Amino acid sequence: MHPLSILMLGIAMSTDAFAAAVGKGAAMRTPRLRDALRAGLIFGTIEAVTPLVGWALGTAAAGYVSTWDHWIAFTLLTALGLRMVWLGLRDDDGDGDGDTDEAPRRHGFWGLAATGFATSIDAMAVGVGLAFLEVNILVVATVIGLTTFVMVTLGIMLGRVLGAMAGRRAEIGGGVLLVLIGAFILFEHLSGAA
Repeated sequence: MHPLSILMLGIAMSTDAFAAAVGKGAAMRTPRLRDALRAGLIFGTIEAVTPLVGWALGTAAAGYVSTWDHWIAFTLLTALGLRMVWLGLRDDDGDGDGDTDEAPRRHGFWGLAATGFATSIDAMAVGVGLAFLEVNILVVATVIGLTTFVMVTLGIMLGRVLGAMAGRRAEIGGGVLLVLIGAFILFEHLSGAA
């Protein structure tokens, strides 16, 4: 996998976490750098571990589906990307508009971990897809984790300024990136087979 593709994958995987972080930052009274770094570390660690789990699961099945591996990676990445675009486009009225009188000063560990895990399910699915390709999963997982750390830290700090709308746009952009990466992988494999 090309280094630029790995970086784009890291960015794409971190956009849903960024969107969640913007929302969490917007909900806090005044997010501090320490709180943002803490959230970034929690999200980044979870986001780095889940593709490893997915890769391990995918590797166990790789021998059975090796002739279709690029189609599986393309389908998974495209489906996840389209899902992210759909989630970014849908109108989210259930959150209230931040009209509560009491905004939290900081979010608890378990709440951040649960949100981090929820936003990393797609990274696990990507890990499954990457098991069918020749990639160094440790490099990919590290890039995804570090990118998520940076994006979540920025998201928390920018949450008050950007609000929820920018978070949705980031998720749409991440979804489009996933679809493009899937198409690139398919193109790479089909053109190499010709």
